[in-house]
Amino acid sequence: MSQKLIVVLGGGESGMGAAILAQKKGFRVFLSDNGMLREEHRELLRAYMIDFEEGGHTEARVLEADEIVKSPGIPDTVPVMLKVLDKGIHVISEIEFAGRHTDAKMICITGSNGKTTTASLIYHILKSAGLKVGLAGNIGKSFARQVAEDYFDYYVLELSSFQLEGVYDFKADIAVLLNITPDHLDRYDHNMQHYVDAKMRILRNQQTEDAFIYWIDDPVVTKELQKIEPMVTHYSFGEKRRDHTTAYTENGKLFICTKEHTFNMELELLALEGMHNVYNSMASGIVAKLMDVSDEQLRTSLSDFKGVPHRLEKVSTVRGVQYVNDSKATNVNSCWYALQSMRTKTVLILGGTDKGNDYSEIEELVISKARALIFLGKDNSALHAFFDGKVKVIRDAVSMKEAVDIAYELAEKGDTVLLSPCCASFDLFKNYEDRGDQFRECVRRL
Repeated sequence: MSQKLIVVLGGGESGMGAAILAQKKGFRVFLSDNGMLREEHRELLRAYMIDFEEGGHTEARVLEADEIVKSPGIPDTVPVMLKVLDKGIHVISEIEFAGRHTDAKMICITGSNGKTTTASLIYHILKSAGLKVGLAGNIGKSFARQVAEDYFDYYVLELSSFQLEGVYDFKADIAVLLNITPDHLDRYDHNMQHYVDAKMRILRNQQTEDAFIYWIDDPVVTKELQKIEPMVTHYSFGEKRRDHTTAYTENGKLFICTKEHTFNMELELLALEGMHNVYNSMASGIVAKLMDVSDEQLRTSLSDFKGVPHRLEKVSTVRGVQYVNDSKATNVNSCWYALQSMRTKTVLILGGTDKGNDYSEIEELVISKARALIFLGKDNSALHAFFDGKVKVIRDAVSMKEAVDIAYELAEKGDTVLLSPCCASFDLFKNYEDRGDQFRECVRRL
């Protein structure tokens, strides 16, 4: 019997990891990318003697697959995927594939907003507590690559809805669902329920002995839980104390109540600012207590965490104006959190690739806090249609330098210039990191 053929679609971080792991596990492997690979990825594939192609998919070769590992950015609607699905070839995510080849405990985080911060914070807590832990998923080196090349007892995985679409037998030992708000609706036929269904797959295969941590005040999540009634043990967090809430705030303190013990800590000692970050700290703290991290260690880690690049990152103060990089805000709800945390008048830079956004969610905050709006994108028509007439000063920019120069001109002493785009970055930038890096660089040159 010939070896099983694994075809990996997509040669980014996720696809590279899947190909290397498949090769190490003795499968025949073929990697196919519609675009061009990075030179370092080409060299890696050659070093591992993995067969690959770039600049297009040879359908006949792809359709020979026994199983396909698909990178999360590839929708099912592209021509090669339509053929794959028509032929009935089993398609999985890199997360599903890597999960088959490790016995490590899985701590998985998803949500429309806050998952990178929360995953990074949980990783920081567990690593500081001396555990052998890897950080992967939608962040850092791919999960499959780490399973192939490293050994960890635990993995903290940040999982997007795209990654969760392709999980079947994979199971989270501890699952964290922070929130569900509209995002990526262009991928889900503009049907919110399809997006919700993808997020709820984080519960898949969980049993009573597993843990599910969620925000009890999220109406979408609580409604879904009532519908599906999962067998898993629930741990909830919310702003106010109520029956069966594991974590809450009271009298300026954060409380985490587990069966054996109550942990508390002053909110002002938390490293991360803003109510949304209190929630992220609560979720992380519940994970820590379920894993027997000591109170002292948890308190230290929650107070010395450095935060995540491109998420409400203070870049510099120039002539009394603070510049804040929130390039990771690729949806409207993320921008809402950023605006809510602003204590000053704000010059807001937003725009990019619109994913079917509804800007009404931030309308009140924009009207009350924005001194001016700067639209940074190739096509700002949707933004103009919504905001024209609501804010006195609105300007357009087609480069980051132009946007920052306009912001410098418009901002007054004591203001904040906030890059919180609400949109994907692919119209003018490689990705949100590139967008944030350019913002930093332009601010430093002022």
